[in-house]
Amino acid sequence: MSNLHDAAAVQSTPRTFIDLRAFARDKRQGVTLTASAGEDPFLANRRLLDFPPGPVTAGAIALEAGNGAVPCQPVDEFIIVCEGTLTLTQQGRTVVLAPEMSAVIQHGAEFTWSTQGPVSVIFMRYYGSEPGDRAIVPIAQNPEFGPSGGPAAELLLTPAPTCRNHTDHASSDGVFLCGTWDSTPYHRRPMTYRIYELMYLLEGSVTFVDETGRSGTFSRGDIFIVEQGAQCSWESRENVAKVYAIYRPA
Repeated sequence: MSNLHDAAAVQSTPRTFIDLRAFARDKRQGVTLTASAGEDPFLANRRLLDFPPGPVTAGAIALEAGNGAVPCQPVDEFIIVCEGTLTLTQQGRTVVLAPEMSAVIQHGAEFTWSTQGPVSVIFMRYYGSEPGDRAIVPIAQNPEFGPSGGPAAELLLTPAPTCRNHTDHASSDGVFLCGTWDSTPYHRRPMTYRIYELMYLLEGSVTFVDETGRSGTFSRGDIFIVEQGAQCSWESRENVAKVYAIYRPA
Protein backbone atom coordinates (compact mmCIF):
# COMPACT_ATOMS: atom_id res chain seq x y z
CA MET A 1 0.00 0.00 0.00
CA SER A 2 1.08 3.63 -0.19
CA ASN A 3 4.04 5.01 1.71
CA LEU A 4 4.01 8.82 1.97
CA HIS A 5 6.76 11.04 3.35
CA ASP A 6 6.61 14.79 3.96
CA ALA A 7 10.07 16.24 3.30
CA ALA A 8 9.30 19.65 4.81
CA ALA A 9 6.44 21.74 6.10
CA VAL A 10 5.34 24.50 3.78
CA GLN A 11 3.27 27.59 4.42
CA SER A 12 0.98 27.15 1.42
CA THR A 13 -0.73 24.05 0.08
CA PRO A 14 0.64 23.30 -3.38
CA ARG A 15 -1.18 21.00 -5.73
CA THR A 16 0.07 17.45 -5.27
CA PHE A 17 -0.94 13.76 -5.17
CA ILE A 18 -3.51 12.41 -2.67
CA ASP A 19 -3.99 8.90 -1.26
CA LEU A 20 -7.72 8.33 -1.75
CA ARG A 21 -7.97 5.17 0.35
CA ALA A 22 -6.58 7.14 3.30
CA PHE A 23 -9.04 9.95 2.55
CA ALA A 24 -11.97 7.52 2.48
CA ARG A 25 -10.97 6.05 5.86
CA ASP A 26 -10.41 9.37 7.63
CA LYS A 27 -13.80 11.04 8.02
CA ARG A 28 -12.15 14.17 9.46
CA GLN A 29 -10.82 15.05 6.01
CA GLY A 30 -12.66 16.86 3.25
CA VAL A 31 -15.86 18.83 2.99
CA THR A 32 -19.08 17.03 3.90
CA LEU A 33 -22.01 17.73 1.60
CA THR A 34 -25.22 19.12 3.03
CA ALA A 35 -28.01 16.85 1.85
CA SER A 36 -31.19 18.26 0.40
CA ALA A 37 -34.49 17.04 1.81
CA GLY A 38 -35.39 13.70 0.25
CA GLU A 39 -32.12 13.37 -1.67
CA ASP A 40 -30.99 9.79 -2.23
CA PRO A 41 -28.05 8.69 -0.02
CA PHE A 42 -25.97 7.75 -3.07
CA LEU A 43 -25.91 11.42 -4.05
CA ALA A 44 -25.98 12.88 -0.53
CA ASN A 45 -23.63 10.84 1.68
CA ARG A 46 -20.39 12.33 0.37
CA ARG A 47 -17.19 14.03 1.43
CA LEU A 48 -15.34 16.11 -1.14
CA LEU A 49 -11.66 16.80 -1.57
CA ASP A 50 -10.90 20.48 -1.12
CA PHE A 51 -10.37 21.31 -4.80
CA PRO A 52 -10.63 24.83 -6.21
CA PRO A 53 -14.05 25.52 -7.79
CA GLY A 54 -14.10 24.04 -11.27
CA PRO A 55 -15.42 21.27 -13.53
CA VAL A 56 -14.15 18.35 -11.40
CA THR A 57 -14.82 17.08 -7.89
CA ALA A 58 -13.65 13.88 -6.22
CA GLY A 59 -14.10 12.26 -2.85
CA ALA A 60 -15.78 9.41 -1.00
CA ILE A 61 -19.32 8.04 -0.69
CA ALA A 62 -20.35 6.15 2.47
CA LEU A 63 -23.41 3.90 2.26
CA GLU A 64 -24.99 1.77 4.96
CA ALA A 65 -26.89 -1.45 4.27
CA GLY A 66 -30.01 -0.62 2.28
CA ASN A 67 -31.15 0.54 -1.09
CA GLY A 68 -32.19 3.61 -3.01
CA ALA A 69 -33.03 5.09 -6.38
CA VAL A 70 -31.43 7.87 -8.43
CA PRO A 71 -33.96 9.24 -10.94
CA CYS A 72 -31.37 11.17 -12.95
CA GLN A 73 -27.60 11.05 -12.54
CA PRO A 74 -26.59 14.73 -12.64
CA VAL A 75 -23.13 14.35 -14.26
CA ASP A 76 -20.70 11.81 -15.71
CA GLU A 77 -19.17 10.05 -12.69
CA PHE A 78 -16.43 7.44 -12.26
CA ILE A 79 -16.79 5.25 -9.17
CA ILE A 80 -14.58 2.54 -7.64
CA VAL A 81 -15.56 0.44 -4.62
CA CYS A 82 -13.09 0.38 -1.71
CA GLU A 83 -15.04 -1.79 0.73
CA GLY A 84 -18.24 -3.81 0.51
CA THR A 85 -20.29 -4.64 -2.56
CA LEU A 86 -22.50 -2.21 -4.47
CA THR A 87 -25.24 -3.46 -6.80
CA LEU A 88 -26.56 -1.10 -9.48
CA THR A 89 -29.63 -1.94 -11.56
CA GLN A 90 -30.79 -0.12 -14.67
CA GLN A 91 -33.69 -1.28 -16.88
CA GLY A 92 -33.35 -4.87 -15.67
CA ARG A 93 -29.57 -4.97 -16.16
CA THR A 94 -27.54 -5.47 -12.99
CA VAL A 95 -23.93 -4.40 -12.40
CA VAL A 96 -22.32 -5.82 -9.25
CA LEU A 97 -19.24 -3.94 -8.09
CA ALA A 98 -17.13 -5.84 -5.57
CA PRO A 99 -14.08 -4.21 -3.96
CA GLU A 100 -11.69 -2.65 -6.50
CA MET A 101 -14.23 -2.90 -9.32
CA SER A 102 -15.21 0.31 -11.09
CA ALA A 103 -17.72 1.83 -13.49
CA VAL A 104 -18.88 5.07 -15.04
CA ILE A 105 -22.41 6.28 -14.37
CA GLN A 106 -23.24 8.48 -17.32
CA HIS A 107 -25.04 11.81 -17.13
CA GLY A 108 -28.81 11.29 -17.11
CA ALA A 109 -28.75 7.63 -16.03
CA GLU A 110 -31.70 6.39 -13.98
CA PHE A 111 -30.85 3.49 -11.66
CA THR A 112 -31.41 1.79 -8.33
CA TRP A 113 -28.73 0.62 -5.93
CA SER A 114 -28.49 -1.78 -3.02
CA THR A 115 -25.96 -2.94 -0.42
CA GLN A 116 -25.91 -5.76 2.10
CA GLY A 117 -23.60 -3.91 4.48
CA PRO A 118 -21.49 -0.77 4.75
CA VAL A 119 -19.91 0.27 1.45
CA SER A 120 -17.15 2.79 0.78
CA VAL A 121 -16.88 4.22 -2.73
CA ILE A 122 -14.40 6.68 -4.24
CA PHE A 123 -15.67 8.92 -7.02
CA MET A 124 -14.57 11.51 -9.55
CA ARG A 125 -17.18 13.53 -11.43
CA TYR A 126 -17.13 15.93 -14.37
CA TYR A 127 -19.63 18.81 -14.32
CA GLY A 128 -19.27 19.72 -17.99
CA SER A 129 -20.86 16.50 -19.24
CA GLU A 130 -24.01 16.27 -21.37
CA PRO A 131 -26.59 13.44 -21.36
CA GLY A 132 -25.81 10.76 -23.93
CA ASP A 133 -26.49 7.03 -23.64
CA ARG A 134 -27.43 7.50 -19.95
CA ALA A 135 -25.89 4.10 -19.20
CA ILE A 136 -23.86 2.44 -16.47
CA VAL A 137 -20.55 1.40 -18.07
CA PRO A 138 -18.37 -1.09 -16.14
CA ILE A 139 -14.63 -0.63 -16.57
CA ALA A 140 -13.47 -3.73 -18.49
CA GLN A 141 -11.45 -6.15 -16.39
CA ASN A 142 -9.73 -7.78 -19.37
CA PRO A 143 -9.66 -5.00 -21.99
CA GLU A 144 -8.37 -5.15 -25.53
CA PHE A 145 -5.52 -2.67 -25.62
CA GLY A 146 -4.40 -0.43 -28.44
CA PRO A 147 -1.26 1.70 -28.80
CA SER A 148 -1.01 4.80 -26.62
CA GLY A 149 1.23 7.83 -26.67
CA GLY A 150 3.87 8.08 -23.96
CA PRO A 151 5.59 10.89 -22.07
CA ALA A 152 7.27 13.68 -24.04
CA ALA A 153 10.79 12.77 -25.10
CA GLU A 154 12.32 15.89 -23.54
CA LEU A 155 11.06 14.82 -20.09
CA LEU A 156 12.43 11.29 -20.16
CA LEU A 157 15.44 10.23 -18.07
CA THR A 158 15.25 6.65 -19.39
CA PRO A 159 14.47 5.08 -22.79
CA ALA A 160 10.95 5.68 -24.10
CA PRO A 161 8.40 3.20 -22.72
CA THR A 162 5.85 1.17 -24.63
CA CYS A 163 2.35 2.26 -23.58
CA ARG A 164 -1.11 0.81 -24.32
CA ASN A 165 -4.64 2.05 -23.63
CA HIS A 166 -8.28 0.99 -23.60
CA THR A 167 -10.99 3.65 -23.19
CA ASP A 168 -14.35 2.55 -21.74
CA HIS A 169 -15.92 6.00 -21.55
CA ALA A 170 -15.37 9.43 -23.09
CA SER A 171 -17.56 12.45 -22.38
CA SER A 172 -19.27 14.04 -25.37
CA ASP A 173 -16.65 16.81 -25.43
CA GLY A 174 -13.78 14.33 -25.09
CA VAL A 175 -12.23 15.82 -21.95
CA PHE A 176 -13.36 13.23 -19.34
CA LEU A 177 -11.94 9.79 -20.11
CA CYS A 178 -12.05 6.52 -18.16
CA GLY A 179 -10.39 3.22 -18.94
CA THR A 180 -7.23 1.16 -18.49
CA TRP A 181 -3.60 1.92 -19.40
CA ASP A 182 -0.32 0.06 -19.07
CA SER A 183 3.33 0.80 -19.68
CA THR A 184 6.84 -0.57 -19.47
CA PRO A 185 9.10 1.13 -16.87
CA TYR A 186 10.26 4.73 -17.25
CA HIS A 187 11.47 7.74 -15.30
CA ARG A 188 10.61 11.31 -16.25
CA ARG A 189 11.39 14.75 -14.93
CA PRO A 190 8.77 16.80 -13.07
CA MET A 191 6.06 18.34 -15.21
CA THR A 192 3.06 20.50 -14.43
CA TYR A 193 -0.15 18.48 -14.69
CA ARG A 194 -2.76 20.21 -16.86
CA ILE A 195 -5.15 17.44 -15.85
CA TYR A 196 -6.80 15.81 -12.87
CA GLU A 197 -6.07 12.09 -12.93
CA LEU A 198 -7.44 9.43 -10.59
CA MET A 199 -5.52 6.15 -10.76
CA TYR A 200 -6.07 2.66 -9.35
CA LEU A 201 -2.94 0.52 -9.74
CA LEU A 202 -3.55 -2.97 -11.09
CA GLU A 203 0.15 -3.88 -11.37
CA GLY A 204 3.52 -2.47 -10.42
CA SER A 205 4.39 0.63 -8.43
CA VAL A 206 5.03 4.32 -9.11
CA THR A 207 6.97 6.91 -7.13
CA PHE A 208 6.05 10.61 -7.37
CA VAL A 209 8.03 13.57 -6.05
CA ASP A 210 6.30 16.96 -6.02
CA GLU A 211 7.74 20.48 -6.07
CA THR A 212 8.12 20.58 -2.26
CA GLY A 213 10.16 17.37 -2.19
CA ARG A 214 7.29 15.32 -0.81
CA SER A 215 7.48 11.79 -2.18
CA GLY A 216 4.88 9.05 -2.44
CA THR A 217 5.14 5.47 -3.65
CA PHE A 218 1.91 3.82 -4.73
CA SER A 219 1.65 0.08 -5.35
CA ARG A 220 -0.84 -2.49 -6.60
CA GLY A 221 -4.26 -1.86 -5.02
CA ASP A 222 -3.67 1.80 -4.20
CA ILE A 223 -6.10 4.50 -5.35
CA PHE A 224 -4.86 8.07 -5.63
CA ILE A 225 -5.32 11.30 -7.55
CA VAL A 226 -2.89 13.84 -8.97
CA GLU A 227 -4.29 17.35 -8.84
CA GLN A 228 -4.39 19.79 -11.71
CA GLY A 229 -1.44 22.14 -11.31
CA ALA A 230 0.74 19.63 -9.46
CA GLN A 231 4.41 19.54 -10.44
CA CYS A 232 5.45 15.91 -10.09
CA SER A 233 8.03 13.49 -11.42
CA TRP A 234 7.20 9.83 -12.21
CA GLU A 235 9.39 6.77 -11.70
CA SER A 236 8.25 3.21 -12.34
CA ARG A 237 10.87 0.46 -12.21
CA GLU A 238 8.56 -2.31 -13.37
CA ASN A 239 5.59 -2.68 -15.70
CA VAL A 240 2.61 -0.66 -14.51
CA ALA A 241 -1.10 -1.09 -15.25
CA LYS A 242 -3.81 1.21 -14.00
CA VAL A 243 -7.50 2.03 -14.21
CA TYR A 244 -7.83 5.77 -14.73
CA ALA A 245 -10.30 8.63 -14.78
CA ILE A 246 -8.87 11.78 -16.38
CA TYR A 247 -10.12 15.30 -16.84
CA ARG A 248 -7.98 16.72 -19.66
CA PRO A 249 -9.11 20.17 -20.80
CA ALA A 250 -8.93 20.87 -24.52
